[in-house]
Amino acid sequence: MPKLKTHSSSKKRFRISAKRKVKMSHAFRSHRLISKSKRAKKHHRLGAYASSANAGTIKKMLPYK
Repeated sequence: MPKLKTHSSSKKRFRISAKRKVKMSHAFRSHRLISKSKRAKKHHRLGAYASSANAGTIKKMLPYK
């Protein structure tokens, strides 16, 4: 059986937790922060978990994590 390749952009964006959940950061956090509300910026500061609908796809892209 050949080795599987890890999806390069996924390994930069996602981490697998000890309980096999997919950790990620929020989008819309990198630029134009003046126009966004304080509440939105504070909310996006925290980490997040991928939904269960997307978690399986992400785990396939990260076969050795």
